[in-house]
Amino acid sequence: MKIFENHIRWAFLSSICGVLAGISSAIFLILLKIITEFRQENMSIIWFLPVIGLAIGFVYFRYGKNVAGGNNLIIDEIHDPQKIIPVRMAPLILITTLLTHLFGGSAGREGTAVQMAASLSDQLAKFFKTSFRITNEERKILLTAGAGAGFGSAIGAPIAGVFFGMEVLNVGKLKIFALYQCIIASFVGTFVASYLNAPHSMYSKITTFNLSLHNLFYLVLAGIIFGLFARLFCSVTHKIEAMNAKFIGIPYLRPFIAGCILLGLYHLEGSFLYAGLGLETIAKALDIPSNFSLPFFKLIATSITVGSGFKGGEFIPLVFMGTTLGSALSVYFPLTNQLLGALGFAAVFGAAANAPLSCTIMAIELFGFNIATPAVICCFMAYYFSGYKGIYKSQKLMRKKHIGLLENILWLGELPRKFFKKKI
Repeated sequence: MKIFENHIRWAFLSSICGVLAGISSAIFLILLKIITEFRQENMSIIWFLPVIGLAIGFVYFRYGKNVAGGNNLIIDEIHDPQKIIPVRMAPLILITTLLTHLFGGSAGREGTAVQMAASLSDQLAKFFKTSFRITNEERKILLTAGAGAGFGSAIGAPIAGVFFGMEVLNVGKLKIFALYQCIIASFVGTFVASYLNAPHSMYSKITTFNLSLHNLFYLVLAGIIFGLFARLFCSVTHKIEAMNAKFIGIPYLRPFIAGCILLGLYHLEGSFLYAGLGLETIAKALDIPSNFSLPFFKLIATSITVGSGFKGGEFIPLVFMGTTLGSALSVYFPLTNQLLGALGFAAVFGAAANAPLSCTIMAIELFGFNIATPAVICCFMAYYFSGYKGIYKSQKLMRKKHIGLLENILWLGELPRKFFKKKI
């Protein structure tokens, strides 16, 4: 009876967690679509990007120091719970991300959705702490479920969201400790976001794929290229962060200077393709082969943006880079640009985030089951070659990647038995 009551208790908490994630993601995605369309119709507002950068930097310097860590703060709290994440994280990251996109910063959106959902889940833990006797260990579970629900609801991929919150905590070892809660939160969150008409991107399904030794060689090679590119992005971004800290002593001047540099790059390049999300470019790359310059220009613009204090995260920019890189490779590889673009879509972010399983599942959810085998190959090869320093600095190294993979495969084989026997 006690086990049944505990299941009901967690189902209730996880459902509320999912509802909060779904509502926050829907509000954010709807507002983001509105301001993106406004910017595209009024491109002259990009000239104010440095001023907005200064404002964002000052707001975080003055009022947001304890939440400036973003997703890394969430990962730290899951590893070692210290204190409830301040409620201001959600509105701060929402407003500053919208401003970053409105004025042309090259940033993403899913990172913001994860931060909002996780911080709201932590407030949920605080609210029910006495009545539900929520411990620090249970708070970790709610944070993890919230992060996964935020990710899943933002991209419309609930199964990927189930694993994302758990997978990004560590490098080399997948620790499944909140599966029941993550399943409920992610599926509820995605349902709520869809019910509220959150504008999720839709992609054509991969129709056919024939695996042969010839194709296998090119899939492995593509995975290696995706992993090395993700490694390059992380290295450049971390280097920019280090240079900012070393040479620009006043933190809120960093996004101001970055905004000036971005303006120069945009006008030098001339097309403004790299401002904002670039969803149109992603869709185009899945239809026709891209130019190799696209992923590298986006890498520079995004590294400057997120490495200097603008807000928004890296998911969509990395998807942009991966999709255009894969599409460009199709000119030289005997694989379709749709397939290679879709593989780059998942593999580059998966490698940069050290989350190959979640991104393999995401690829299947978005592009259909025919991409399953090539996605597994590309995502895990990219993961191996991306190094250990990903976009989330708070990740803990648990195992060497090749050792961790074998352990995880053996663990996943035991998953059904563990899930039904474990007390929740």
